[in-house]
Amino acid sequence: MYIPKHFEGSEAIGREIMQAHSWALLITADEQAAPIATHLSLLWHDDGSEHGALIGHMARANPHWKLFVRPAESLALFWGPHAYVSPTWYAPGPKVPTWNYVTVHAYGRPEIVEDTRDVLAVLEKLAAAYEGAGPEAWRLDRLPPGNAEVQTKGIVAFRFPLNRIETKIKLSQNRDLEDRRRVIDKLASSDGQDAKATAEWMKRVLP
Repeated sequence: MYIPKHFEGSEAIGREIMQAHSWALLITADEQAAPIATHLSLLWHDDGSEHGALIGHMARANPHWKLFVRPAESLALFWGPHAYVSPTWYAPGPKVPTWNYVTVHAYGRPEIVEDTRDVLAVLEKLAAAYEGAGPEAWRLDRLPPGNAEVQTKGIVAFRFPLNRIETKIKLSQNRDLEDRRRVIDKLASSDGQDAKATAEWMKRVLP
């Protein structure tokens, strides 16, 4: 990913974005170097390695997972808040439109999870992450005995150990402070949730 120095984010920020915005696009090149992409949730966790790992699953009918057998270099793309920025928001002068955003590219080689118990563990971690810990939270044990094991036949679970994480936070850091504050005010007053969230990210990187 092209990242000018003033838009470069830390790996810690990248982990934060992946955890907060875990709906991702997983891309793997096939044997003819043609990209195959799948939209899915990927959960980052600290497995003790330098960059951590992602876990997820996809439908067994999806041929994408067959590329993991090699295993193949893959890219998981995560995106957080983003918003259009109008040049009319800046101080007067010859300005042009742009887009502010935060995004992460995570690289590695997915590995298929074979053992049914390990597949169930992946599903349990995903459910816990999205359902929370309340009394109404759904868990695998709400299924009839043996049903969870049957359900695993229709999916392929995988681990995705990461070897590189790139974080880009393009939030008007190349503009002067007056312009940045003007953009924040405009985005914060918007009705759009992405715009409001982008304004909050911009506040985080103000000098």
